[in-house]
Amino acid sequence: MRITVGCDLGEFKRYYKKLALDKEWQGTFGFTEERDTSWERVLAKNPSQLLVWRKNDEIIGHAIWHETSTDEHREGDPRDREDREILRKLCGGKKDNIVELHEIWLRKEHRGRGYGKKFFAFFEDFIRNKGYDSIVYYADHPAAISICRKRGWKEDFLANEKWHVFCLLLSTD
Repeated sequence: MRITVGCDLGEFKRYYKKLALDKEWQGTFGFTEERDTSWERVLAKNPSQLLVWRKNDEIIGHAIWHETSTDEHREGDPRDREDREILRKLCGGKKDNIVELHEIWLRKEHRGRGYGKKFFAFFEDFIRNKGYDSIVYYADHPAAISICRKRGWKEDFLANEKWHVFCLLLSTD
C-alpha cells in the first residue's frame, strides 16, 4: 500500500461514485451529491488536499483535508459554541493555521492491516512539513478513535453531534 498526494480527478470521481453504490458506504456519513460538488470544487483548486491509498495502482482508500479555524468550519460556515470551545481548548488557544482531516475512507477488504496507522503517520508528517500548527479530526469509527488515542492526540466529545473531537498540536510556538 502506498499513499499519494492528489490524483486524476476523473479517476477519483469514478472511485467515489462507486463507493456511493457500495453497501459498505451506504448509511454512513459520507457521500451525497452536495458533498460530491463540494469536494470536486475544492480539489480542482488544490489537488494536494486529496490523499489516496493505492494497492496495485487501484485506489483502495482516500482522505480529504482542508484549512480551518476554531471559529469557522469552512469559510462562512461558523462553528457552534460547543464546537468552538472544544477546539480552542484542544488547540491550546490557537485559532488559525489549523487543518481539519475531513474525510477518511478505506475499503472494507483492506481494513485491519495497519494501513490506518501508516496513514496517520504519513498525514501528520505531511501537514507538519506544510507548516501548520494543528490537525483536528472528528471521528465516530472505533478504529479511527483508537488510532488517535494511541498516537497521543488530545480528545474531547462533541455531545450535540455525538462525535469524538481530536487535536494534534504540531508545533509549540
